Amino acid sequence: MRIAVFGAGGIGGYFGGRLALAGAEVHLIARGAHLSALQEKGLRVRSIAGDFQVQLPATDDPRSIGPCDFVLFCVKSYDTEKAAARLHPLLDRETAVVSLQNGVDNEEKIARAIGWPHVMGGAAYIFATVAEPGVIEHTAGPGRIAFGEMDGTRSERAERLLALCQEAGIPAEIREDIQVVLWEKFAFICAQAGLTATTRLPTGELREIPETLEMFREVVEEVACVGRAEGVPLPEDLVDRTVATFQSLDPGAFSSLHHDLTHGRRMELEALHGTVVRLARKHGIAVPMCEAIYAILKPWAARQEK
Repeated sequence: MRIAVFGAGGIGGYFGGRLALAGAEVHLIARGAHLSALQEKGLRVRSIAGDFQVQLPATDDPRSIGPCDFVLFCVKSYDTEKAAARLHPLLDRETAVVSLQNGVDNEEKIARAIGWPHVMGGAAYIFATVAEPGVIEHTAGPGRIAFGEMDGTRSERAERLLALCQEAGIPAEIREDIQVVLWEKFAFICAQAGLTATTRLPTGELREIPETLEMFREVVEEVACVGRAEGVPLPEDLVDRTVATFQSLDPGAFSSLHHDLTHGRRMELEALHGTVVRLARKHGIAVPMCEAIYAILKPWAARQEK
């Protein structure tokens, strides 16, 4: 099975490496110093699930790879449209491009570039970053993925990907309600990432403060309200389950939004709270907590885009 990882950073590098160890032919697409290190020294992963190293072909040019069975699409949300425009050399008739990104509109942007039949939604449950060029560090999260066809069918290609994930020891599941999955994760990220970034404190300290824990709940409620207005049938117990997940996290857990903020990197704020605020205005819904997080972090996001 040929797999291209478009955006071989923390998430892409981790899952791509695991799939390669299971026997898949994996090609990494990266850039800059990270690409150079991958080419010279291979992919090194430091993980709470076990360290490993693997030598994989790496490039910045999809044309040098050719058609694949799957593309794990793992670029940051602000690069989605630019990267999607470069997908065509990787596509065959049945190729699935599986988005493992933050946000709820990446699939639509990818589809505009390559057509809906190639697009598969996905969610990754992991905190992994590029610790240094060529080195991925997985510090939290189960390393689990969920994916599914956007039309709700259970396809043969999804079954093939599931089988490979199981062979690689990656906890995975096919979801026929992938839009619900995307919004459930979106609600959690907006709350946990928003609070860790604005306070610069880890999860454990946030949930010890009743007022902060209540704010977490209110952010989830706001996102759920917006999602339902968008026509997504989110479950009634979403808020309680999301709070329970927050309560069960490692107390030292932060978020990728916090990591980007504190490391001077471009932030995914527009794909997260910016999206909530814009959709809420469209539907006339009040989202004061998300608006507050967005207003606090937007000056930082603007500074780090320069």
